[in-house]
Amino acid sequence: MSWDETATPALLTASSGKPVPEQATGETLRQSMVIRYECCGAQVVEASGDYDLDSIGPLAAALKTATQTHPKVILDASGVTFADSTFLSLVILIHQTGKLRVAAPSERVRRLCAITGVDDVLQIRETVDEAIAS
Repeated sequence: MSWDETATPALLTASSGKPVPEQATGETLRQSMVIRYECCGAQVVEASGDYDLDSIGPLAAALKTATQTHPKVILDASGVTFADSTFLSLVILIHQTGKLRVAAPSERVRRLCAITGVDDVLQIRETVDEAIAS
């Protein structure tokens, strides 16, 4: 039996017409993205998307650079849709520099911090403006 290339699209989609991975999870996987900018003398690192062992690199690099060049670093975590122990370890490591404030954490980040007890250790603020002012 030869491979029928016209059948390939049918194999990659289900009856709903959505690609199989999207149908299985109910949503497409979000890639992580990091944006850095300066505000009132602080370096703001805006993180969005999913963070795990495979995607933490750009965020780690941005936070490391920010702590080396600025007296105050704000991690805007409002756009973080998934975070695991790799993300948490990075945040704790950067917190040890004494420069980090976490601003507007998403519900998933709040839950991760609460479950692990890190919310009592980190400087968490409701907004980026509050974090800059603190």
